[in-house]
Amino acid sequence: MATPSSKIDLRLLTRAGFGPPLIVLVMLAMMVVPLPTRLLDLLFSFNIALSLVVLLAAIYVRRPLEFASFPTVLLITTLFRLALNLASTRLILLHGHTGSEAAGQVIAAFGEFVVGGNYAVGLVVFSILIIINFVVITRGAGRISEVSARFVLDAMPGKQMAIDADLNSGVLTQEEGRKRREEVRQEADFYGAMDGASKFVRGDAIAGILILMINILGGLVIGVAQHNLNIEQAAQYYTLLTIGDGLVAQIPSIVLSSATGILVTRVSYDQDMGGQIFDQLFAHPRALAITAFVLLVFGLMPGMPNQSFLILAVAAGSMAYVLHRQRGKEEAPEETIPIEKVEELDWNSVEPIDAIGLEFGYRLIPLVDQKQGGQLVPRIRAVRKRLTHELGFLVPSVHLRDNLEYDPNQYMMTIKGVVVGKSLIYPERELAINPGQVVAPIEGMPATEPAFGLEAFWIAPSDGEQAQTLGYTVVDASTVMVTHLNHVLHKNADKLLGHEELRQLLERLSQRTPKLVDDLIPKILPFVTILKIMKNLLAEGISMRHFQSIMEVLAEHGAEMQDADELTEKVRQSLSQIVIQSYFGDKDEIQVMTLTPELEQVFLRSQQADGGRVQPVEPSLLERFREDLARILRAESSGQTLGLLVAPPIRRLMSRLLARMAPDVPVLSYAEIPQNKSIVVQASVGSVGSTPG
Repeated sequence: MATPSSKIDLRLLTRAGFGPPLIVLVMLAMMVVPLPTRLLDLLFSFNIALSLVVLLAAIYVRRPLEFASFPTVLLITTLFRLALNLASTRLILLHGHTGSEAAGQVIAAFGEFVVGGNYAVGLVVFSILIIINFVVITRGAGRISEVSARFVLDAMPGKQMAIDADLNSGVLTQEEGRKRREEVRQEADFYGAMDGASKFVRGDAIAGILILMINILGGLVIGVAQHNLNIEQAAQYYTLLTIGDGLVAQIPSIVLSSATGILVTRVSYDQDMGGQIFDQLFAHPRALAITAFVLLVFGLMPGMPNQSFLILAVAAGSMAYVLHRQRGKEEAPEETIPIEKVEELDWNSVEPIDAIGLEFGYRLIPLVDQKQGGQLVPRIRAVRKRLTHELGFLVPSVHLRDNLEYDPNQYMMTIKGVVVGKSLIYPERELAINPGQVVAPIEGMPATEPAFGLEAFWIAPSDGEQAQTLGYTVVDASTVMVTHLNHVLHKNADKLLGHEELRQLLERLSQRTPKLVDDLIPKILPFVTILKIMKNLLAEGISMRHFQSIMEVLAEHGAEMQDADELTEKVRQSLSQIVIQSYFGDKDEIQVMTLTPELEQVFLRSQQADGGRVQPVEPSLLERFREDLARILRAESSGQTLGLLVAPPIRRLMSRLLARMAPDVPVLSYAEIPQNKSIVVQASVGSVGSTPG
């Protein structure tokens, strides 16, 4: 019985770096040093056992990358087998004249028992094995390896873009993204190595043919010239030994070639090969039923082996019947008789509205049900965690529920009962998104990516690699929904902040600076005013992570003014570094648009009170302003954030206008530009001719 210490000692040999050199030295010794027949028998038996272990390992892995060392194992086993060929050839040519056991009992058994001691039969059997190995298995596996390596390398950029999209949407953490990128790299390395390893298998098959011919010719020459055997005896001894040696080598070679073909034709699936083949081959009982009918027809035809066909027809029909019954039970819904209970109503019967709700049709239930492999719930948790970190307060939980009134493929997102996003997705398909750099169109169901409005197509999963090769970003249905949810919650962050969330922020702040909170609320500003200011800041992308700094600014200016909008502008101006960083990052240059002086004067006049009312802006002017702004944004193709820089008095007004016209354009005032930042004006919105005289 092995002890833990013995297992550790075996691993220490490999970790110390002695394993690979030791294997190479043993193979070199086999090529140079003559081996006794008993040791050769043991090594041949070990070679057969090793090939079976490799074959079974290739069958039972769920994904090809789980056996990433297969190319190296294939190379080592091929070299080991060739070394055995050389060692056995030495014994055959030296002692072949003594009889059938000159090269050991294993070769003798394959020469005598397997082919009946007839070297003519042995030559035919060996030739068939060579044809099977070289023409069918090896050539097919080599071609698949070559094509797989090419497609994997072509698909790498698209897979990297998909990982980046998941990272940006919050579906993946940085650590998970790093692991996914490493898997993509390992997959490319694996199929590239398999492409090269398949050449070794092909070369091994050719070497088997050449070794057989050389051994037969060499044996005939040595038997006749050196041991005075006649040609018939030399052919009987040496040819039979050579065929036995070839069979001992070719059978493990075929086993390893089959393992190569199985591994490169595998598709990543959460099932071993046996379960995968059974589930997919017998997924349709009608196929078995039709097969049973055809076999029955053959069984009733005169002159045919009726008994064999009838037995198979009964077996196929029985299996079709059993599978049909089993499938019917799985698909049949459980019939239940609803029993209505009459209960007294109370206030507990009034259900509160969910802060964040996600409702969906019944075909999307597998995306949520983790028992069916659904990954939506953990992905939503990851989005909520990331948003909580970015926004600076605890984002409420997302309540999931199915709704039979919806389209089966529809989902709808709500915030406090108000619909903020909806779309149709197809769980059995993948969405190929056009990022604007595709090289050719792809066939699929036309759609629009719900988060950013990009052109997209719903395609079959089997077309995913082709779409990535053409430049599309391919994501699954769960990723589409999670990305949309992340985008919607970002855009509606101000609606997520309520009284309870603000109280929690104030309580946490009071633990660090209790004097600040006590002096501010309610002595300087009421709670509802601070809540309105926080919502204003969130609506314009300012995170609550800077909550203490915001409170300090309010404590400084709250005694002078009480209006929430005016205090919001004061906070933005006082925290200009934070405001600019939230929009533009750490860039030294800020790319902006400005208003023409005439247009800016129009908006300034609209802010001046006239009899207690605000002067309205002419609708035609607003329409021309919107068209000019849209034209500038379309012409700007650098991909950088482009802000609108205006005078401080109208910044709030322009921010509200652009929230509808161009929500992704930040609006800044001259008072918010830090001294260490430089401004680059890219365009001016409006013209003299577009303003009223």
